[in-house]
Amino acid sequence: MNTPLWKDILDFAQQTTADVGAELLQQFGQVKGIEKADGSLVTAADKWADKELQQRITARFPQHETLTEETAKQFPDAIWCWIVDPIDGTTNFTRGVPLWGISMALLYRGTPVFGYVHFPPTGQSFHAFYNAPPELDGHPMGAYLNGSPIAPTRDRPGGNQFFNLCARSTHILTALEEPFPCKIRMLGVATYNILAVAAGIAIGGVEATPKIWDIAAVWAICQASGAVWISLNNERIFPLVSGRDDRQKPYPTLTVSSPDWVETFQRWVSSSYQ
Repeated sequence: MNTPLWKDILDFAQQTTADVGAELLQQFGQVKGIEKADGSLVTAADKWADKELQQRITARFPQHETLTEETAKQFPDAIWCWIVDPIDGTTNFTRGVPLWGISMALLYRGTPVFGYVHFPPTGQSFHAFYNAPPELDGHPMGAYLNGSPIAPTRDRPGGNQFFNLCARSTHILTALEEPFPCKIRMLGVATYNILAVAAGIAIGGVEATPKIWDIAAVWAICQASGAVWISLNNERIFPLVSGRDDRQKPYPTLTVSSPDWVETFQRWVSSSYQ
């Protein structure tokens, strides 16, 4: 009996990120980064992982295109395309902070239908299929962490709830003349900031300047989990347009655990990103 395509894709992402992650753990905290034009860091480990992931995708799915952070070009005119971030959280990686991940998204006609993010230091792997085409019929519904279903918290905002900021969004703390309603966390990893909301760890989070490889996989996982995704510049993200260069394009994003709290948090952040 042939392996269903969805199972083949899931097994491939799981094994590939585990293999690449094991090698990256050997270099964790021992490499120096070079600052890129956008202020982010890149290391030899990023470049190795980027190349390795591309080669594995091409070998296993020769009809699929790839778009990666370190070799990003224009989005290809392809039915299937993988968007890859070889190390999300490179600054953490170089400084020995044990929170960074490998992100892989599979897009169908420009829209993510599968996301997989593996965090080697913590052993956590998130995945989901979302609005997948008939070729992926039979896939499990919902979002998962290490094979167990996840869902956003249904708790109310409060002093014991986490809300994640990125380094470029701290100004929202002074947006209103009142205390912020939750405890603030800054994790340094765009994918984990968003996945924490999908998994019920945090009640919400903001990413001010994520690029397409930061969000492609977690967009699918977040949607499948039932969390709320809001584009802060009111721009539709997907489907991506073939031939367009999105390397420098930011996608400011607010994620919230429930529609009930959108207005609560949006009033803090909306004026800063519109």
